[in-house]
Amino acid sequence: MRPAYERSSKVKLSGSSGIWGSRQAAAAGELAASLRGMDWPHNLAKPYTRMEEYERNLGEMVAQLKNSSELARKKCEVNLQLWLSNKRSLSPWGYSINHDPSRIPVDLPEARCLCLGCVNPFTMQEDRSMVSVPVFSQVPVRRRLCPSPPRTGPCRQRAVMETIAVGCTCIF
Repeated sequence: MRPAYERSSKVKLSGSSGIWGSRQAAAAGELAASLRGMDWPHNLAKPYTRMEEYERNLGEMVAQLKNSSELARKKCEVNLQLWLSNKRSLSPWGYSINHDPSRIPVDLPEARCLCLGCVNPFTMQEDRSMVSVPVFSQVPVRRRLCPSPPRTGPCRQRAVMETIAVGCTCIF
């Protein structure tokens, strides 16, 4: 997949309300393309690879969840005041932390449905004639493979896809 700056003529700056025009986006695209094509010396750090960036972003999301009251929320309600899509859905969900010490990253945010039914958009009350179900996606992780005792030796890592819940949807 092409990076965002190559897909759009406008790039929104994170944490900013301004939008770059097509000239700035083109310049950013040219810079990134030239960085990708560079032969990096071994003593200089390379830009983040996609997997490193992905794992860093997951770590940041887990840290935000641990530092918020999100993990304690279990109430079936829609909050239209919030910009978070998981709280505005007719099948709202919260997040829990899926912890597995033999996986890298060890912690993954995982969606959990807050309602058994779905929120009726007219009454804003839970309607149990419909059902909230999790939506699953496969995410790349690395598995630590260590020899089981009494055998000894170094641990290896294997890249695998793991299925986790990423949101919830409403079905009849």
